[in-house]
Order: sequence, then C-alpha cells, then structure tokens
Amino acid sequence: MDSELQIGLIGAGAAVVVLIIAYNKWQERKHRRNAERAFKSEHRDVLLEPRDGTEEGEERLEPRFDESFEDDAEPVAEIAAPASRAVSEAPLRRGTPDEPEGVDARVDCVIRIESIEPLDASRLWAAQREELDGIDKPVRWFAFDDGENLWRPLGAHSAGSYHWFCAAMQLVDRRGPIGEADFARFSGGVQRVADQFLAVPAALPARAETLAAATELDRFCAAVDVQIGINVVSGTQPIAGTKLRGLAEAQGLVLGDDGSFHARDDDGNTVYTLGNLEPTLFSSESLRSLQTNGVTLVIDVPCVANGAQTFDRMMQFANQLADTLHGSVVDDNRHPLGSESAALIRTQIAQFHERMAGSDLPAGSALARRLFSA
Repeated sequence: MDSELQIGLIGAGAAVVVLIIAYNKWQERKHRRNAERAFKSEHRDVLLEPRDGTEEGEERLEPRFDESFEDDAEPVAEIAAPASRAVSEAPLRRGTPDEPEGVDARVDCVIRIESIEPLDASRLWAAQREELDGIDKPVRWFAFDDGENLWRPLGAHSAGSYHWFCAAMQLVDRRGPIGEADFARFSGGVQRVADQFLAVPAALPARAETLAAATELDRFCAAVDVQIGINVVSGTQPIAGTKLRGLAEAQGLVLGDDGSFHARDDDGNTVYTLGNLEPTLFSSESLRSLQTNGVTLVIDVPCVANGAQTFDRMMQFANQLADTLHGSVVDDNRHPLGSESAALIRTQIAQFHERMAGSDLPAGSALARRLFSA
C-alpha cells in the first residue's frame, strides 16, 4: 500500500514538472512574437538598399578632400557646418586658501569654512562671539579677500563680504595647553557658525591628535620658559621714586600700565623691564613720593630675540643704577652678582635660544611671543 502511494506521488510530481516546462516554453514563444512585432520596421534601410535611379552595379562616388575634381565627376555641394551651440561654462571651484600669515598649525587649531554665497563679515563676527564665548585660549578670525588674494584679520568693526573664513585657536600659553572642553567648544562652535550660514568647513581637526600636539608643545615651552632677574638694592638710604624715574627715562625706558618701566627694541617689543622690588607698583602718582629699598630688572628669555646682547645691556644699566644710587647688584638670594655669575647667566641664555632655534621656534619671534604670553 505504501509503495503504491509513493509511486503515485512520484508520478504526480513528474506530471507537474512537465506541465511547468511546457508552460514556460509557451510563454517564451508568446513573448518572442510580441517583441518581433514591436520592433519590426516598415521603413527601408537606406544604408543597405540602392538609391532610386541607381543601378545595382553603378559605381559609387566616395567623398574626397582634393581641391581639384576629375572632369567627369559632378561637383559636390558644400555642406555648411551646423552652428555651434552656446555652452555655459560651469564656474571654476575656488581652491582652499593656505593658512593666513601668522597662523601656524603647530601652535594653532585651525578651521577654514567656505560660504557658497558671500557672507557679511559683521554677521559672522556676531555669531562667533556667541558660539565661542568662554574659551580659555585666544581665538583669531580671518577673511580671505579674493580680489587681493590675501587673508584679512577680522574684528568687531570689520566690513565686507567673503567666501572663505578661517578660525584659529591657540593651543598653548603660559597657563598651559587647551583641554577637551576648549577643543569641543571651539570645533563645535565653528561648526554651528558654519551651519547657521549654510557654510561648509574644509576639514575639522581630530580631537586626539590636537590635544596630544598641545600637550607636547606645552612640555617644550615649559623647558625653555625662563625669566632671569637681577636686583639693585639700596645702601644706607632708600631709593627715591623721582630719581629712579629720571634715570630710567634717560635710558629710554617707558612706564607701562603694568607698573614697570619697559626697555623696548626698534619694533616696540619689550626686551627687559624695571620694577619695584617691593609690592607697590610704579605709577606717575606713586613715583612722586615713593621710597623703595630696591628694584628688579627682568629679561623674559624666550620673548627676546638677542638674549645675550640684551642681558649685557640690562647688566650695564643695573651697574649704572647701583653706582648712581649708592647701591649694589645682587641675585635673588641677595648675593653680589659679579662678572663670573653674569657670564654664566649669559651662557645659559644662549643655550635656551639655541634650543628654541633648533625647534624652528626662534626666541623673540611673533610666534614665541604669542606662546609665552600670560
């Protein structure tokens, strides 16, 4: 009984397979006939059939480029070239400008953004102030002038419209490197500014790489961040403020807002300072009645271009003060500072400057003054 059932099922299965194959063959023929009817053309093939009035064996004339024609050849009418269509050329894409002068990827976290339509600088400035408020490090903005092919620094009163903008956050200063919070606030804030004006950042810096670079740069800066001070202390009588001011101004020093006198180079950069050894700051008012037991002269080593020469100049002025005021030149431990000690300090300054120059960060350069700002 089971074998008969199996044989019956096998037979039924075979019959179904045969029916399916037959049905597929019928469908295939049906579609082929429909396709032939759809693509069949009633037009003559002018490329394969002879022209009217032309015998099948008649020689066909080929087109020739010779200027002269054979006598028995009929002249061929010149065919006018079709008029060329005016094609509107797509505007050339502006390339990404290089970094602005004074911006350095070793020292700054840089983001450039492109606006398809010119963007008013004043609108961008207002937007970035709101988005980047609270960042612990200096942030500078620039706009690229296409006509002059240069970057222009942006400020609160900047005008004009531009396609390219650049934001640069300083990675390190004397307070230390940027942290994750500063990086997130800067990169996220610039992205939001770009989104607000439908602009596109050229590239966003990588968080881990940027923070690692900031830490390494801060380590280098800490190794060369040296300020050297020498003191001139009074003898039997305290130093009068009015006399001190006269001596300082005679040497070209200028009283600054920070309460110290500044010796400056030809570019106006401070090369050393003269301050009060006591807590009272110098001012035009206080110097009139001031009496002090000493003053301090300080050279900021990484911020001075010619450190050894500047130190010699500072030492010369310190000795002049000591002679005039009947005082003495001493170090921070109040030990007399003689020529041997001064020569040792001079050598150390030269070594620090060589190390900075070897890292392509010259002492006294604009880049160094930024890094070693307060």
